[in-house]
Amino acid sequence: MNRTLYVAKTGLEAQDFRLAAISNNLANANTYGYKTGRAEFADLMYQNVRQPGAQATQNEENTLPSGLQLGTGVRAIGVQKIHTEGNAIITDNELDLMIEGKGFFQALDQDGNLMYTRDGSFEVNQNGDLVTSSGYLVEPNINIPLNSTEVFITADGIVSAKEPGNPQPVQLGQLELATFINPSGLESIGKNFYLETLASGPPNVKNPEVEEAGSILQGALESSNVNTVEELVGMIEAQRTYEMNSKAISAADGMMQYLNNNV
Repeated sequence: MNRTLYVAKTGLEAQDFRLAAISNNLANANTYGYKTGRAEFADLMYQNVRQPGAQATQNEENTLPSGLQLGTGVRAIGVQKIHTEGNAIITDNELDLMIEGKGFFQALDQDGNLMYTRDGSFEVNQNGDLVTSSGYLVEPNINIPLNSTEVFITADGIVSAKEPGNPQPVQLGQLELATFINPSGLESIGKNFYLETLASGPPNVKNPEVEEAGSILQGALESSNVNTVEELVGMIEAQRTYEMNSKAISAADGMMQYLNNNV
């Protein structure tokens, strides 16, 4: 296969991969707590025709200041999640919570496994338990009495509620946050949830406002951190780069056709 055809082919695949990542970011621009994904690439192996620093000729001591290394293209190596904080969306809903700073809310799946999320759009189920918008129990469990008239959640995660006939709020529980040494290493599983991996490291669970853990803001949600303008610019760049790689394929095909016609 012509070298140029293969190299340009890898370029087409890379830009298609980049466009898929951009499309996912734009699709989730209004997803609470969503973190933008950045496509990352690496160049493929090189064919060393002349090694840098090798002798220019067999009988001379002069060395080559640069070699002759022919690249074989590019490949996608991953999509890195950028865990910068999104903007606050004020909702005035007493069960909407936003983390200001580092940390993740914890929830239990149907098998009792811990999941992590930045989406604080919580509700209560038929038993009065605090759950995520997907119905998963928040960990640690917080049960809100069905006759509660008002729920209060402080910046350090203490949950309390007012009950009829009692002017003083009753403390119901304590929210906790999990922090990771490498949040970009978490595994995205959909529904705004992440799972712990070897790359993320184990969770460090603590109360809000303790050490590096963020604080809780009641009545607000965290928007996605997708910058739509940057994504649209990236989309144009991906499109133009795709076009240039396709032109390289056309040029290589034209050169091969010229050789075939003149041999």
